[in-house]
Amino acid sequence: MKPVDARQITRRSLWIAPVGLAGAAIVVIRNQNRSGDLPDAVTDSEADREVTVARFDDTGAGLGMVRASRVIRSNDEWRAALSPQQYSVTRQRQTDPAFTGTYFQAHARGLFRCIACGEALFSSDAKYDSGTGWPSFWAPIAKENLRTRPEPGVTLASGIEVICARCGAHLGHVFNDGPKPTHLRYCINESSLRFVARTKANS
Repeated sequence: MKPVDARQITRRSLWIAPVGLAGAAIVVIRNQNRSGDLPDAVTDSEADREVTVARFDDTGAGLGMVRASRVIRSNDEWRAALSPQQYSVTRQRQTDPAFTGTYFQAHARGLFRCIACGEALFSSDAKYDSGTGWPSFWAPIAKENLRTRPEPGVTLASGIEVICARCGAHLGHVFNDGPKPTHLRYCINESSLRFVARTKANS
């Protein structure tokens, strides 16, 4: 995923230009003071076989918090369950090409679920057109359903990895250039999502 500014600066250029990155760090500190909290980070050593998530039906109505078993499968099992592109994105942390698919320009009301485990991740109520070519949201449907996996030296300005709390699927990145009220942009790969439209039957 690429951070966005007036010149559409690429993530690679942020690493090449130390001065620009230092300036971005200042922006991050300022925005953290006004933004909502990010989901808790996870570590590879986390041994808990269960996770607390917020459940939602297909209308987007909350069903409460539950303790759910983590979805853990072998690579072969994931390959059998996902398409090649879905596997590449969710299990190998690859990125869909920008302006591909349909979700980035979709405006239908509904719910976006994890393609790998089915947990609710985002609502169309928080979706907006970021101009980046990826589905973008200013907040998840519930912060418990996502985790972040920051890397050394990576800031909100350059993008922190976002994963599904239940199955660990790579979803995309979160940046600090989003709209109010959170000032966050969850830049999410379409291949990691399954959209459930809100129809008359389920609204």
